[in-house]
Amino acid sequence: MKTYGLIGKKLSHSFSQTYFDEKFESLGIEAKYFLFEVGDVSEVKEIIRSHPELAGLNVTIPYKEDILSIVDEVDPVAQAVGSVNTLKIYRAGEEPLVHAFNTDVIGFEKTLSPLAEDRNSLSALVLGTGGAAKAVVYVLQKLRIPFRCVSRNPVENQLGYSDLTEELILEHGLIINTTPVGMYPQADVAPEIPYSFLTRDHILYDLIYNPAETIFLRKGREKGCVTINGQRMLELQADASWEIWKD
Repeated sequence: MKTYGLIGKKLSHSFSQTYFDEKFESLGIEAKYFLFEVGDVSEVKEIIRSHPELAGLNVTIPYKEDILSIVDEVDPVAQAVGSVNTLKIYRAGEEPLVHAFNTDVIGFEKTLSPLAEDRNSLSALVLGTGGAAKAVVYVLQKLRIPFRCVSRNPVENQLGYSDLTEELILEHGLIINTTPVGMYPQADVAPEIPYSFLTRDHILYDLIYNPAETIFLRKGREKGCVTINGQRMLELQADASWEIWKD
């Protein structure tokens, strides 16, 4: 029986295992999906070696960038993004070969495009600079949506949270949270942006899916913003991962 799994640090509340096990059952496929909590990305190679039935892995925070150090081949999109969320494992030789992909870009683009297509001159603020942010930035560039990245430790061309003035908030109609701030079980916090400057013209997109409505999204809803969580993006990237694995 082929098996698949998720690599991450804290996975007890992950959506992926239930989603894939239900998917396999509905398709009549004999396969299982497991959660692999690791303290360091270097442990992944041993997991792959010691589970010969393992055919594919998803990768979540905080390893989407570090995982590149242990793979054998990188898909051009993942290479351009600089982060990975899907691994396909080939076992033709003595040592397994690991190919890396990024399907976050597929999920994000498919969910953002309908929101953005009827908005003229849309600009974005991207909260965070990690692996998920890199996928978001890749899609924004592809869709030709201007953006600025916001970081707790800004470097050149990035903004700090204290830089977010009323003018900047009003200039950027799309605000995307790519950080884990507000994710269960720490669901009582939110990115520190000036929510009072939000208007009905804003779109707030949170890549978090648990809880379904984060404080970030709730504050946006209360100001009349269009809000979207990460659930549909997660489903779409998971489906894209499966297309890679079964090919």
